[in-house]
Amino acid sequence: MADLRQFKLPDVGEGLTEGEILSWLVAVGDTVTVNQPLCEVETAKAAVELPSPFAGTVTELLYEPGTTVDVGAPIITIDLGGEGPPAAAEPAGSGLIGETNANGRTAVLVGYGPKSTEATRRPRRNGTSAAARATAPQVLPEADHSRAHLPLLATAPDATVKPVRHGGLETGRAAEAHVSTEDTLPAPTASPVSGRGALRPLAKPPVRKYAKDLGVDLSTVTGSGPGGVITRADVDAALAAPASAERALARESTGGLARESAVGDQRIPIKGVRKHTAAAMVASAFTAPHVTEFLTVDVTRVMKLRERLAARPEFAGVKVSPLLFVAKAVLLAAQRHPMVNSSWDEAAQEIVVHGAVNLGIAAATPRGLVVPNVKDAGRLSLIELAGALAELTATARAGKTPPAAMSGGTITITNVGVFGVDTGTPILNPGESAILAFGAVREMPWVHKGRIRVRQVTQLALSFDHRIIDGELGSRFLADVGALLHDPGTALAF
Repeated sequence: MADLRQFKLPDVGEGLTEGEILSWLVAVGDTVTVNQPLCEVETAKAAVELPSPFAGTVTELLYEPGTTVDVGAPIITIDLGGEGPPAAAEPAGSGLIGETNANGRTAVLVGYGPKSTEATRRPRRNGTSAAARATAPQVLPEADHSRAHLPLLATAPDATVKPVRHGGLETGRAAEAHVSTEDTLPAPTASPVSGRGALRPLAKPPVRKYAKDLGVDLSTVTGSGPGGVITRADVDAALAAPASAERALARESTGGLARESAVGDQRIPIKGVRKHTAAAMVASAFTAPHVTEFLTVDVTRVMKLRERLAARPEFAGVKVSPLLFVAKAVLLAAQRHPMVNSSWDEAAQEIVVHGAVNLGIAAATPRGLVVPNVKDAGRLSLIELAGALAELTATARAGKTPPAAMSGGTITITNVGVFGVDTGTPILNPGESAILAFGAVREMPWVHKGRIRVRQVTQLALSFDHRIIDGELGSRFLADVGALLHDPGTALAF
């Protein structure tokens, strides 16, 4: 007897609301085991693989790759085959992917547990027996087609369909799934304005999203596919055609602000890491009053120290970069000025001075800017810090940073010098009170011991939250970072 369970998209980070399915790692008919990766999902913070909480056979994939899904929405159906209940509840722990608990089992996802793995079978109706329910299709609640993301993709070959009354129309709906078995298209729906008569244009979700991204109203497009289904080619044709009266009216009503795609234009959906970064930067810029101070530093001595340390046996195989010394200087200066390592708690009307420095490093990746952090970085030795920074940046560039590594940062460094840039005015990472921009190290004429010499010089820029850090504190902190980079021996006085 079939024992169908639906796996819902969990919150794989802290407070995430959606994720994009990048790829499926299984197919309908595959047998899966507990904790076997099912798919790769990109969230606002990282790309992660979602492990299965069930062992059984895949019967449905409810979304196709490239679809953005709300947290809590079912994404896959697995038949347990009547072999028993789902995986037992895990003991309490952090819930991080890859963490092994006391029983030796690996936890699955942040925010996901046994309560989310309950069977999704519908309740018994009119006394129908379990055996009858296993063989007979059921009428599902009417789907909400106003949602931006609609289920898609394959259903099991033996899925049965029962007519469902839907807005005065009779349509077929697969049993136990919110998907149509007819070319995987959602059923036509009545117009939300009139309530009857006007039908929703027929188009697959990817085509619907494609049209939305391009600003094409599908109600003005004639479908050339089977049964009048709208295809991508139809959307392209509508886009290339002269603007309809509706679109012209829209431009007129917005003062000509509505823009159409010209030849050669490219539209990039705002989602995933870039969407999260944009929202975070806007929130930070218009919440915390930013102040930025600048300092130019002669770092010749620390660059010579870098060469000496890189040649030592204990640093073999470890990247000894200028960023390493900047990070160490920031950590030492934060010990001297703990108020810099703080957060503003608006709800509690308190300033939270953090006991540990979770040092964030801004990293450019193919998916956009991410800021993973080294937890309690102040406890690390220089060689341990070098290893942590190397691992952090390599993991970020590979797109494999776990969500936990991008949460809880307290101070951030952005290394704009790797791009040959001297400095900038960085925006605070939300929840933090300071961020340091480290510019390129250049050979420049510099007054050294009363004479003009060629020295290695860099520029630092410190942005800070003026609600927490006043000008004096910000200046002293930046001056201490500069002093440590100018003369590493100064660390002995800290």
